[in-house]
Amino acid sequence: MTKRTHPSGAKPAKKSAGILAAKPRRNKGTQSPLAVGTKAVVKGTGRAPKRLRPSSESWTAAEVHEAFRRFAVANPEPRGELEHLNPFTLLVAVVLSAQATDAGVNKATRDLFPIADTPAKMLALGEERLRDYIKTIGLYRTKAKNVIALSEKLINEFGGEVPRTRAELESLPGAGRKTANVVLNMAFGQPTMAVDTHVFRVGNRTGMAPGKTPLEVELNLERVIPPEFMLHAHHWLILHGRYTCLARKPRCEVCIINDLCRWPEKTV
Repeated sequence: MTKRTHPSGAKPAKKSAGILAAKPRRNKGTQSPLAVGTKAVVKGTGRAPKRLRPSSESWTAAEVHEAFRRFAVANPEPRGELEHLNPFTLLVAVVLSAQATDAGVNKATRDLFPIADTPAKMLALGEERLRDYIKTIGLYRTKAKNVIALSEKLINEFGGEVPRTRAELESLPGAGRKTANVVLNMAFGQPTMAVDTHVFRVGNRTGMAPGKTPLEVELNLERVIPPEFMLHAHHWLILHGRYTCLARKPRCEVCIINDLCRWPEKTV
């Protein structure tokens, strides 16, 4: 009997239960914010990547209180890092800070604010001259247009004053919910929670207030943070994310809440 061989000399693929073994399909979906700081793939293990602990292991009220007690002891009077002279210049600074660093905004506004610290003075400066002052900031053309437009609206609809409600602030060109929350908190002393990229990361990574959107994180933080800490809470969380709970290389070894943090890949 003649022995049959594969034309290429290679052995045919083995069948399992009559079906050729198929390669597993890769999931190309976007990574969940709940996996912030974790590896997208755990190479060579075949296991799913680590994620934050499930909600059944959420922070207790006592743990949240202890975290903010420590923040308060370490920094009793936290301050925002955007330089400003009054509520109007604060509003402008926050609008300019979108997709930009506070340091970069401060560098541009140190010369701008002394000559344009009211909506009327900003309008008198004009969009073209304003662009010259802020051209080192990303998206400066759009931001200059928004600052002039919001200055005009403040004069026409709010008597030249910065409004004190979230809805009115959000109605201004270039201002969103985060901008409104920052102004309400810093200018008017309201206990709001402004969620930027740092607060979003800390809320998710630590497991204190996980959420898929900034609004979800904001509402969850407002729900769990004790009222006595709410006035300064967003500053503590921003500063913690900016200087300790860094995006790429978090400094877990100096973190004052590392024993409370739920992140499975913390280094202590």
